[in-house]
Amino acid sequence: MFGLTFEKLLIIGVIAVFLLGPERLPHYAAQLGRLVRSLRDMANGAKDRMREEMGPDFDDVDWQKLDPRQYDPRRIIREALSDADPFADAPAAAAPVVARAGVNENSAYLQRKRKREALGAGEPAPFDSEAT
Repeated sequence: MFGLTFEKLLIIGVIAVFLLGPERLPHYAAQLGRLVRSLRDMANGAKDRMREEMGPDFDDVDWQKLDPRQYDPRRIIREALSDADPFADAPAAAAPVVARAGVNENSAYLQRKRKREALGAGEPAPFDSEAT
C-alpha cells in the first residue's frame, strides 16, 4: 500500500502523537476512523450498485482477468500476431487461408537491411554526422 510498511506507519504514528499532543489525538483518531468507515461504505455501495445494474451477469465476470496488474503487453502482442484464432471453435487446419500482401522490395527497412548485410566482417558501419 503506497510502499508503506508497518515500521513506517509506526514512525508516522509516533510523530503524530508528538505533533498533535494528548489533547487533540483522540479527536483526530476518531475522525480517521470515520473516514475509513465512510470509504468502506462507499466501496460497498458501489459494489452493490454494480450488482443491481448488471444483474446476474455480475457473478459471471472474471475480475482477475480485468486486473490491470495482469497486463502484459508482450502476451497481448504475441496473441495478436499468432495465426491461431482464439475465438474459433474449429481446429486451425480448417480455418480459411488468408492471402498476405506482397512485400515491397523498395521499402526503407529492406534497403537498410541489404546495406547492413553487404558490410564485410571487419568493415565499420556507415557514419552519418548529421544524424548525431
